[in-house]
Amino acid sequence: MRLILATHNRHKIKEIADVIKHPKIEIFSLLDYDVKLPPETGTTFVENARIKAQTVYRKLKSQPAFILADDSGLIVDALGGRPGVYSSRYSGEPVDYERNNRKLLSELSGVAREKRTAHFVCLMVLIDPSGKEYEIEGKVDGLIAEKESAGEGGFGYDPVFYIPERGRTVAEISLAEKNRISHRGRAAKKTLEILVEFLDKTCA
Repeated sequence: MRLILATHNRHKIKEIADVIKHPKIEIFSLLDYDVKLPPETGTTFVENARIKAQTVYRKLKSQPAFILADDSGLIVDALGGRPGVYSSRYSGEPVDYERNNRKLLSELSGVAREKRTAHFVCLMVLIDPSGKEYEIEGKVDGLIAEKESAGEGGFGYDPVFYIPERGRTVAEISLAEKNRISHRGRAAKKTLEILVEFLDKTCA
């Protein structure tokens, strides 16, 4: 079984590939194919994931495979759900993670700890070779820290996303631990379950 990840983002590719491990699943990405993704014009995470998944499915339809796309972001309650679907470009173009974090911390300046609740959300759209779609969601709750942590792990908003149960930001935990608890890790695990079920049926 071939699984093509509809992304050029090396961070995402590694995180997903570290979870979706199976001897009968070969993982590829758009680093292996000459496919350009269209602008993310959706107003929800699942719409953006579907845009990417369907684009890759149409482009590579002659090469039967499962296509997996995700769209994820940060929802901050005190900001009315922002940055949401605009998470990666929250502070404008080009994408700059450090600038995004500075903007976020500035907007939350003076907001009490108990009101800094936030959620990492990941929506994945999986398309099987016949064109059938599956929607998969992963979510993790936490708080926005008052400053960036010194942790060097992760990317994006990981340095400011604090998980009370771990007493650390996502940037301060190992990749293995992150994949167990993160929004993308949880969604990827559900995706693996779907793929394994498909394998079991075809091998039965």
